[in-house]
Amino acid sequence: MEAPQEPIRLPIEDVLDLHSVSPRDVAAAVEEYLIEAHRLGFKALRIIHGRGIGVQREVVRKILAATPFVADFGDAPAEAGGWGATVVTLRP
Repeated sequence: MEAPQEPIRLPIEDVLDLHSVSPRDVAAAVEEYLIEAHRLGFKALRIIHGRGIGVQREVVRKILAATPFVADFGDAPAEAGGWGATVVTLRP
């Protein structure tokens, strides 16, 4: 039997880069990140999911759409990652 893995510890900043997160852990990481960022009072976030074929982007956006304290989200401006990142506005 495989030993349980330790949780991934990520600093809570206004940017979450998912490149270092295993694909199977992306949903849980994004959910926990949003909860902590909201708890800490962040108003605007950027989640970098990469461009690829859009699988992680879709996972991220499904979570954002289902999170009650997310006011708005969309593609980042070109200089901040374009469609490889999502900008998020949180409700207070």
